[in-house]
Amino acid sequence: MAKQVNYIFVTGGVTSSLGKGIVASSLAKLLQARGYSVTIQKFDPYLNIDPGTLNPYEHGECYVTEDGAETDLDLGHYERFLNRPTSQANNVTTGRIYQHVIDKERRGDYLGKTVQIIPHITDEIKRRMLLLGEDGRYEIIITEIGGTVGDIEALPYIEAVRQLRWELGSRCVSLHLTLVPFLRATGELKTKPTQHSVKMLQEAGVQPDILVCRAEHSLGEDVRRKLALFCNVALDSVFESLDARTIYEVPMLLRDQAMDQVVLRKLGLSSERQPELAKWESFVHKLLHPEREVRIGLIGKYVELKDSYKSINEALIHAGAEHSAKVDIQWIHSEELTPENAASHLVGLHGVLVAPGFGARGFEGKIEAVRIAREHGIPFFGICFGMQAAVIEYARNVLGHQSANSTEVDPNTPHPVIALMEEQKDVTEKGGTMRLGSCDCLLSPDSKLHKLYGTILVSERHRHRYEFNNAYREQLADAGLQPVGINPQNDLVEIVIIPSHPWFIGVQFHPEYRSTVEEPHPLFTSFVEAALKQSQS
Repeated sequence: MAKQVNYIFVTGGVTSSLGKGIVASSLAKLLQARGYSVTIQKFDPYLNIDPGTLNPYEHGECYVTEDGAETDLDLGHYERFLNRPTSQANNVTTGRIYQHVIDKERRGDYLGKTVQIIPHITDEIKRRMLLLGEDGRYEIIITEIGGTVGDIEALPYIEAVRQLRWELGSRCVSLHLTLVPFLRATGELKTKPTQHSVKMLQEAGVQPDILVCRAEHSLGEDVRRKLALFCNVALDSVFESLDARTIYEVPMLLRDQAMDQVVLRKLGLSSERQPELAKWESFVHKLLHPEREVRIGLIGKYVELKDSYKSINEALIHAGAEHSAKVDIQWIHSEELTPENAASHLVGLHGVLVAPGFGARGFEGKIEAVRIAREHGIPFFGICFGMQAAVIEYARNVLGHQSANSTEVDPNTPHPVIALMEEQKDVTEKGGTMRLGSCDCLLSPDSKLHKLYGTILVSERHRHRYEFNNAYREQLADAGLQPVGINPQNDLVEIVIIPSHPWFIGVQFHPEYRSTVEEPHPLFTSFVEAALKQSQS
């Protein structure tokens, strides 16, 4: 018999960036810890088909799923909290919704009827919201609606939620996250923004069952009673979300307020089984009480907005906790690095990580960071474009090909050690056309990588158009840059190392996407371990 699927809809009000994704992930973690099968999906109101073409300064990191979907960075939180992969179905945008409806209209599927927001757009939104529940894998599906209540773009989503609440009945709960600001001039928490936010939601036909209030100070019983009274929410369903020391502490803070019990009661589900969070609590304890510290330089071109490297940041946190160490990330803009000053910028670092990115801006600075790390024996980790920078640096400074480059940066380079992938040469559109998603990588059996992974065949996620040029593979290998990971389908070099270096690894893929709290990625844990050894020396 198929499992009955229950739905939790998460909306936000007053302002964006309150942490809907963290609250949704934390609630999902608590429900999962009680034995329920849970997943989360994100509906984004913008008209882009996906975040793949969005500027990282505006939208942060583009997160890639195993099936090759370019998605919102919140899906990274979902996976890191639940330790379960997401897919294309877990992230839907207005652009994708409208594209599907317009394609149907062009085919004549609507039989000449006038196509409207209601019912055609809202019907497609509802279909997507229920899609993950069709195969019976999940008992609870949490749906996060991007943006805030009152946004014009969000109105069709709120309307779809209104309709589904009637259709699903007791199998549906609405959770609204809002802001309760503290006015220092009067020393008071103000409830009016939340009242207005809930009123707007009610005007759209949705009454929240649960209120989560983001605040700097504890609400207190009087404020909670006032919010319950004016927002038509039960007193025991008004929760506070205070600033936490780490996002990974939020599940315990919500558990201590019995949020998961209230949600299960409203869904008519049992809460007898207590949540198993021992491993999670151990991780948080090690994270908040580190025994040592290590400094890692993250070299990138988007360091002004740290969300551009969100998964890398979190993977380093996971790896640090694994070693009971605090990873102090030094954010270094690659545009600031030159041959003259690179050494001074990197002084005192115990490890250097050159981050992904596209285009020529700041690329020479990344190459300089690679050179310093290689020449001075500093543990080095290059990811995607960072791995390509390592290959170019080696070709220039070890092989002596001073003009070596990537054809992405210099199409006329006489030594294209990094070149456009063969299947990319006829691609003209930008969105969703890169090499995306999980691909196999065969490891050299006698290599460091085989020992780290503990297996000979691994699968990692990709997002790139350019690749290691195999015409230079033998030259580079003979000079000491060894390819130790090869894609068995297309012979693409996935991993390079310098065996004579204390720790020098470049990977074409994105290992950060696979790192979770429960399963830190072995490359990151090994990199942090090497950096700790460097700090002791």
